[in-house]
Amino acid sequence: MANIIPITALTAPQLDLFARLTEAQLRNRREPEKGIFIAESPKVISLALDAGLIPKALLMEQRHLTGQGAPLIARCGEAPVYTAPQEVLTALTGYPLTRGILCAFARPRPAAAEAVCAGARRVAVLEGIVDTTNVGAIFRSAAGLHIDALLLSPTCCDPLNRRAVRVSMGTVFQLPWAWIDLPPAQWPTQGPAFLRRLGFVTAAMALSDSARPIDDPQVMAEDRLAILLGTEGDGLATETIAHCDYTLCIPMSHGVDSLNVAAASAVAFWQLRARD
Repeated sequence: MANIIPITALTAPQLDLFARLTEAQLRNRREPEKGIFIAESPKVISLALDAGLIPKALLMEQRHLTGQGAPLIARCGEAPVYTAPQEVLTALTGYPLTRGILCAFARPRPAAAEAVCAGARRVAVLEGIVDTTNVGAIFRSAAGLHIDALLLSPTCCDPLNRRAVRVSMGTVFQLPWAWIDLPPAQWPTQGPAFLRRLGFVTAAMALSDSARPIDDPQVMAEDRLAILLGTEGDGLATETIAHCDYTLCIPMSHGVDSLNVAAASAVAFWQLRARD
């Protein structure tokens, strides 16, 4: 039976995870098994549930209890459902809720890079990308454009950050992903070698006079390819590029030198997809 709890005081400690804990506190690096992440909107919450993630609590406007929130409540078992009118929840969170519903989930156990890459032919590798919108958009493009898995360097932002999850439209729950377990200082030199040990040829997306165009037939024909994308502004580290098998660029026009990393990722994923 649903455990519906009307909110009468915005200071209730049960609501901290929805509005007063930072992303770092939610992630709980010291005790990752106690970590939480927040999903927004019925579609994203449903995808998280489809992936087998465990709901801890729901927060929704009263009008959704018998509307679009009803199927979610039914799927969340005994997880408490905190509810209040829209204006009260906006006062709590500081912004209107996306589709009027939030759900707090237990963070899943981290996956190993070796496991998510088993059998993969195309993987995307993110180096130091810290903008949550870009990470979410890259996940969405990767899921839709034939990437089999996604790996993150140690300095990337958390894909389960609230905004990254929202922008990804829940694809962060559909596409296998993992952190690459290397110290940040070792990543530029050892990251490409790690990918090579997993069986991938490495392709750095970077501006370089020696870069091949992204439609290079030799690169497109590689059986297993890791596509590396770098941080906003500076791009991939020089050492990372030097240790990759290929350097690729998207030919541009009208004096534009490059695309935003999220836009570039979509072009790269489509062009470099496995053809058979």
